[in-house]
Parts: sequence; C-alpha cells; structure tokens
Amino acid sequence: MPLAKFQFKPGFDREGTAYDTEGGWFDGNLIRFNRGRPQKIGGWRKDNSESFVGTCRALHAWVGLNGTKYLGLGTTNKYYIEDGNTYFDITPIRLTTSANEISFAATAANGSTITVTDTSHGAVIGDFVTISGAVSLGDAITASVLNAEHQIVSVPTVNTYTFVASASATSSDSGNGQGTVIGKYQINSGLDVYVPATGWGADTWGQGTFGSASSLSETGQLRQWTHDNFGEDLVINPRNGGVYYYDISSKTLGTDRAVALSSLSGANKVPTVGIQVIVSEKDRHLIILGADPIVGSARTGVIDPMLVAFSDQENALEFEPLTTNTAGSLRLSEGSSIIGAVKSRQEILIWTDTALYSMQFIGPPYTFGLNLINNGSGLSGPKAAIATSKAVFWMGVNTFYMYTGSVSILPCSVQTYVFDDINISQIFKTVAFSNARFDEIGWFYCSSSSIEIDRYVCYDYTDNVWTYGNLSRTAWLDQGIESYPRATSSNYLYQHEFGYNDDGSPMTNVFIESSDFDIGDGESYAFVSKIIPDLNFLNNSDAGKINIVLKTRDYPGDSLVTKTTSAVGSTTQKADVRTRSRQVVLRFESDDDASSSGNDDVGWRLGTTRLEIRPDGKR
Repeated sequence: MPLAKFQFKPGFDREGTAYDTEGGWFDGNLIRFNRGRPQKIGGWRKDNSESFVGTCRALHAWVGLNGTKYLGLGTTNKYYIEDGNTYFDITPIRLTTSANEISFAATAANGSTITVTDTSHGAVIGDFVTISGAVSLGDAITASVLNAEHQIVSVPTVNTYTFVASASATSSDSGNGQGTVIGKYQINSGLDVYVPATGWGADTWGQGTFGSASSLSETGQLRQWTHDNFGEDLVINPRNGGVYYYDISSKTLGTDRAVALSSLSGANKVPTVGIQVIVSEKDRHLIILGADPIVGSARTGVIDPMLVAFSDQENALEFEPLTTNTAGSLRLSEGSSIIGAVKSRQEILIWTDTALYSMQFIGPPYTFGLNLINNGSGLSGPKAAIATSKAVFWMGVNTFYMYTGSVSILPCSVQTYVFDDINISQIFKTVAFSNARFDEIGWFYCSSSSIEIDRYVCYDYTDNVWTYGNLSRTAWLDQGIESYPRATSSNYLYQHEFGYNDDGSPMTNVFIESSDFDIGDGESYAFVSKIIPDLNFLNNSDAGKINIVLKTRDYPGDSLVTKTTSAVGSTTQKADVRTRSRQVVLRFESDDDASSSGNDDVGWRLGTTRLEIRPDGKR
C-alpha cells in the first residue's frame, strides 16, 4: 500500500471546525512549535524550598551596585525581597501602637483562638501584626506564644480581632497579656479575587458604564503590586495604596522594612497613594500613575485615577513643580481611570479604560508630552501588556493587539476559543509573559470555570503561530539577570525551561492532535495499516517513549473514537494498525511514567509522520 506523508501546518487553529481546518493542528496542551515543528515545552523546578505567604502577582529583578542579584515579590498579603534563596519580608508598617493599648483574652473553650482588643485597630482579615512586650496569660499562652507575628483571621468589631496561636489555652490562661505590649500592624492585605464594583469601574469588566462611581480602596480589591528601581533602590506600590521606598544599601534585609516615600527626609509634595509606579530610566524621573493631587500646600491623600505625577530629574523626593526643576503632572482626558502602563524603547505606554497614550520625555519646561494613540483598544488588566524587542503586545477584552508605533489587531487562530473560555469577572488577573529564548509572548488567564489562573495562550511572533494549554502561573519574569524565566504558583517560585518534567514529577496530559483528514474529501473510506513515526527525543532518548493515537469518525458530527494506541521510542521502525473510517485524526502524547525507570523527564519533537493508507471503497 502507498505511504503518505503527514506534515501539518504549524500552530493550533480553532477558528473553524476540526474538519474544515484539515492540514493543521486542532488541539494540544503544553506544546510549542520550534521552527515549525511541534515539541513538548520545557519543564520547571522550584527556585528554592521556601514558600511565601499569599498569591504572588508581581515579580521584579534587579542588581545592586555591589553586584548582588535581588528579586522582588508582591503577594496578596506581603512584599518580599529574595536574596540568596531567602525571602525577606519588607512589607511596610502602617501603625505602631503605644504601650498597653493592646490586651488579649483566651479561653479553653476557644482553643488556640486569641481575641485581641485594640481600639480602632483598622485591621482587615488577612493582615499581619507583630506583638512584643506581652506577658504570659497564665499557662499555655506564654509570652513567647504571644510575642510573634500573627495573621488576623477574623475582625468581629472595629475594636477587636482574632488570631490563632501556636498553643491552646487552658482554664489558667486568665490574664490579658499586658506588660508593655506593642503591636506593629503591616499595611492592610488586599483581596485574592477581583470584585468588579471596587476596582475602577462599577460592574463586570466590559459591562456596565465606564466611569460609574467606584471605591478605589487598596483593601477592597484585588491586590496587585507594581515596582521599579530608582538606581539600586526599590519603589513599590500596592494598587490604589501607598508609595513606598526601600534603600537597599542602607537597610538590612530581615530587619528593616519599606517606608512611605513621603516620610523620607527631604520629601516634598510626594504622592502618598497611586495606581502604579514606574521609573523613566533614560531621564531618571519617578512617575506615579493615579497619584493624589496637590491642593494648597499638600497632597490630598485621595487618588485621582487619571493623574500622572512625576518627580524632579534625579530626585525621587521632589514632586513640587517649580521653575527650577522638572517635576510636574499631566492629566489624561480619555477614560475614567488608568489601568496600566509599560515601558517601551522610547516611550511609556499608558492605558486607561478606553484609550492608549504615549508618554515621552521632551525636556524642560514641559518635561513630558502625552499623545493619544488609540481609542477603543482596551487593556484587560494591569498586568496584561508586555514589551518585547519586536513590539508591545496586550490582551483586550475580546481581542489581541500589538503596538509598533501604531496599534494593530494581532490576528489569532485561537481567538474565539480563548475568549469564549475566559472568566470575564476575573479577567483583571490576566498576566502577560515573554519567553525570549523561543520568541514567545502570551497570557495566563482564568478559564470560564475557574476564579484563579489556570490557562495560558501563547504566540510565537517569529513563526506567527499560536498555542494554548493548562498551566497556573500568577506572575512571570523572563530571563534577564538570570538565564531562565521565573514564575510563581501555589506559594512557590519556579525556574522554567529546566528539563521536561513538573518539579520532579512527569507533566500530565501533554499532547497534540491534528484536525480531521480524509481521502477524496471523504467520498471513500480510508484504510490505515501502518504508522511510521518520525521524532527526536530531546534528552534521555534511549528510554523515552510517546504514544501515537489513531482516532476516527465517519461524519463531522460524530464523536471521535480511539482505534489504536501505539507506544513508540527512538528505535521504533513502525506501528502496525488496522482501522477503517472516512475521517482520521492523529494524536501524539507523552508516555511519561515516574514509575518506569528512564521514562520520566522526556522531551520530544515531531518530524514528518507517514501512514500506510489507501482508499477502501464506498459505503
């Protein structure tokens, strides 16, 4: 019987049906295309064994003047700096009590739950407080149990809250802990879920009326941090919260925390709140998007969601506009709130809820100029844009875009599939990523059945192909000062493109599946009797195997039926099969099995598969 080559068009195509996209790939998971050939994506491993508290949605890397590599991580509850595989908590303190303002109550009936009384404490669930100076309550709840960092688990009243201690109370724990008790409260935690009415609009993203009344509180919405370096020092901002500074050279990690930028010596008219911080590196200005305006002689403390404030050149502490400096502000006119911004080559791109602006340094007396680039190409969330050497890419509400001096729609062969599957109520969580090693950009997003990120879509901008898959990553940082990308999931930091497994375990459900193909437009049945594989194993080639699965159906409306599954390795010459159908589908999938020596951590790349196939009559 004759042999037929099957070399399918690169990329996934879901804009049509499995039948009318014949000659292409219709479905897959954890697959990329490298020079047009499909292969299993690279694996990942934990960066270190330590975990962090909260969901991380922001990563930022930089190098100090002494050559030390640092990594900033902003989570739902805290902000950390990683140094030497250790996470140092630099979360700012919002309130330090006076001695004896705090008292404790514990009962055997409540076990390890401790009730704290502190008038007008201002805490919310999830906050952290560090207690010092307490004395024993009498028995199990000792001074050492109380004098520690605690996470607040409930807030019954404005004057009380509870935390869970490391020991359970007895009937003898009748004291109140007062000695010289002091409580240090970290800034309020944010939410781990997007609440539409508390963000920048008053309804679900893309629905309702833009610009409707909304509460721009830092605690009542999804916690998302932005961060940037002013020199070697770090500027951080929880969205719609304060602006904080960490002097990496004069502070001690593990002891010192970030402090309000406006509290530093020499600070003048520094914004106290903002939506995003960003540093214009070429001209050395600190920029606060959504800053509080100056009224009279001081900042108001209330966010203006369309105001852009910038410091004096080379001075992050001077924000008062004077004839002798370059500080100032600009106000955007199109839209109701700034959503996000990214730095490009010669400009900063700023998205409002309805428009895209370009902000460029033009020098004194105006310092920066604003140009309206586009109306209507919205940004799905603050982290949904990514700048590369080729272009700036972003995800809108139902479209992908790119900017190369002008805005254009990015054609996408899986657009309908992706946007039909997005949980629109959580689209604000969307995270853009880049993987320069493979010329890839993409987005992690929440599928329609999930309130947390569980899916991704990826675009290879060199070969112009799209893929997608299942992977939960809440923050991503491409290679830069490190030679590998890093990402976060489930309270851990991971290094990507290491081997081909999932942190020491096999990846699950790695596959690629073709569209339907037939003989003579399906007029005749096709009889398949042999599969001749063509593949390379990227490591561990002697033991590696994949499965080649043959599926069939007679009509496009029929369900696919699996007819044969053949495990093939590097030395497999052929797989003998016998199947007859009008339409045929080829599926290639990993056969990873941790219990099978040598068959885990296997990467593979497909070549040109051949089938022994012939017409087999008509019905």
